Amino acid sequence: MSFVNFEQQGAVAILTINRPEALNALNSQVLSDLDEVITKVEASPDIHAVILTGAGRSFVAGADIGEMKGFSAIDGKKFGVHGGGVFLRLENLSKPVIAAVNGFALGGGCELAMSCDIRIASEKAKFGQPEVGLGITPGFGGTQRLPRIVGISKAMELILTAKVIGAAEAKEIGLVSQVYAPEELMDKAMELANAICANAPIAVQESKRCIRMGMQIDIATGSAFEAEAFGVTCGTEDKNEGMGAFLEKRAEKHFQNK
Repeated sequence: MSFVNFEQQGAVAILTINRPEALNALNSQVLSDLDEVITKVEASPDIHAVILTGAGRSFVAGADIGEMKGFSAIDGKKFGVHGGGVFLRLENLSKPVIAAVNGFALGGGCELAMSCDIRIASEKAKFGQPEVGLGITPGFGGTQRLPRIVGISKAMELILTAKVIGAAEAKEIGLVSQVYAPEELMDKAMELANAICANAPIAVQESKRCIRMGMQIDIATGSAFEAEAFGVTCGTEDKNEGMGAFLEKRAEKHFQNK
């Protein structure tokens, strides 16, 4: 996978978009490489959390304008379906995904970060959906995820003005949860990933699934979905281990992902 590096540290997979000469811009090959590595992560029972970042000074600067310049209407729709489908797969990955945004996250890069479950950023990070300034709309879910994350009014402002914001404002509006010095970002991402991995994997996965599902449906249906997930986890060996540790007042827990 020439444009997406894969590394595993313990139960954490680190995925790095690696096209630094183009500020990690997303072309068709990058999207296909990302799709392939998502399949690898999903299939691995030894991976319980994912960190997604970018090589060099950019997270992802956007979709590749050089590739898009010659698109017809049909080409554009195909590209949007391709990228949007990959991002939906990332969003629905059973393992939690942390975006460690180390630099530019513009256009498709902002959309990629929003497809992740948790976003943390370097103080140097920049976010925005500048597509209307290029004569296009966001194409990989930006018009759908940004309002869900920051609210309709703020999303309208950012998308319709093509405004680019810094990490501090991104935290203020809830686009990212934490901001760190650049040299601390990956260590903090790993701390967060390891904190997730310390918990029962099935419970983590079911909780993520409930949250994602609940954002799309009414609360009554979501509550029923949650009750089902709660029942699933009550039937696991890890529930017995977690509750046993609590009752026995022992800090050590030995979750087996079953």
